[in-house]
Amino acid sequence: MSRRPIDLSPDLLRLQNEGFDIAVREGLLLVRSVPYVDANRTVQRGTLISKLKLSADKTETPDDHVAYWTGSHPCHADGTVIGSIQNPSAPHQLTADIRADFTFSAKAAYRDYHHKMTTYIGRITGEATKIDSEASAHVYPPIPSDEESDVFKYVDTASSRAGIGAINARLAGHRVGIVGLGGSGAYVLDFVAKTKVAEIHIFDADVFSQHNAFRAPGAPTLDQLAARSPKVEYFRAIYSNMRKGIIVHDIFLDETNLQLIDRLDFVFLCMDRGEQKRAIVDRLVANKTSFVDLGMGVVLSAGRLGGIVRVTTSTPETREKAAPHISFSDNDGEANEYATNIQIPELNAVNAAFAVIRWKKVFGLYQDIREDFFSGYSIPSGEIVTEGLL
Repeated sequence: MSRRPIDLSPDLLRLQNEGFDIAVREGLLLVRSVPYVDANRTVQRGTLISKLKLSADKTETPDDHVAYWTGSHPCHADGTVIGSIQNPSAPHQLTADIRADFTFSAKAAYRDYHHKMTTYIGRITGEATKIDSEASAHVYPPIPSDEESDVFKYVDTASSRAGIGAINARLAGHRVGIVGLGGSGAYVLDFVAKTKVAEIHIFDADVFSQHNAFRAPGAPTLDQLAARSPKVEYFRAIYSNMRKGIIVHDIFLDETNLQLIDRLDFVFLCMDRGEQKRAIVDRLVANKTSFVDLGMGVVLSAGRLGGIVRVTTSTPETREKAAPHISFSDNDGEANEYATNIQIPELNAVNAAFAVIRWKKVFGLYQDIREDFFSGYSIPSGEIVTEGLL
C-alpha cells in the first residue's frame, strides 16, 4: 500500500484525519470497517471502494459516481435492501486480492473523494445507527508507516490533523543530543522523540532507579526497576516503540569523548557537573553548535517549595550574552542558587517544555519576536522573566 496519494491529496487526508480506515491500492480507494445492516437486521462491517483519478499521485475530481462494496448488500434498518444505491452489476475481481461483491450507483457531482465516500457512507451507516447508535465508520485505526525514510514507525496523524506537517518537517534530518536523562532530560527526550529529527543521541551513564520513576515521564513496573537497566537503554526501549534513530551512549561526557557531539545540530544540556559541563560548552562553542542549558533551583522554605526554573539558549548570535547565565553548579559560587537537587516532575516538565520551545524557535517552527537567550520562571510569583536580543 502506498501512502503517497494520501499524503498529497487533501480529500484523502481529510478522510484519514476524520478517523476513517482508508487505504490506497492499485489505483483504488478503500474505506474499511463501514457499519451496515444486513438482511437479518444485524449490524455488520464492510468495505466501500472507489476507483481513483490520480495525477502525479494526487487526486483529481472524481470522473464517475460508481462505488463498489465488499460484504453483503447494505439494507435499511427493517432488513430491506437500500434500493437508492442498488446496481445490477455482477460481482467481479477488481485486483488479484480485492473482490467487489456489489456495485453501487448514486449519481451526483462529487467535489472530491471525501464528498463521494462520505455520501455513500452516510446512506449506508445511517441505517446501522438506527439499530446501534454507536455504529460508526470513524474508527481511528493505527496507521503504520510504509516509508523506509520515515523516522516514525506509525503515521504522525497529529500533525496532519492540525495541518502543520510542513512546519514540523523543518526539523527533518537533524541530529540532536540530550546530555543527561534526569528529570528534565527525560521530558526533553519525550518531546523531541515526537518530532521528525533523524537522530536523537542520549548520553547518561546512570542506571534507572526507583527515584527516577517519580520525576520522569511514564510509569515503570517493579520488574523494570529491579532490572536496574542503564537509563539510556530504559528510555530507548520506550521510545523505540514509536520511532527510529535513538542512539544511546552509556557514558558521561568528558574531555576523553567529546568527539561524540561534534556532528550534532543541536544539544540540550540537562546536567550539572561543573568541569565536565565546562568542557562540553567549550566544545559546542568551538564547533559553532547551538545548545540550550536547562536548570532549576528548588528550595524548601517555611514548609513550602520555591525557586526558579531557567533556560539559557546559546547560539552563534547569542553566545556572549548567554554565557553569564550558564550554570556550572559544582564550583561556581555565583550559580549556587541553582545547585539544590529537589526534583519535581511538573517543574522538570516545564523546564523541558521551555527548552524545546526555544529549540523550535531557533529553527523557525515558532514565531520569535524577542530572540530571547534567557528565560526564568519564578515559582513563588508565577512570573516569567526573559532577556532577548530584541
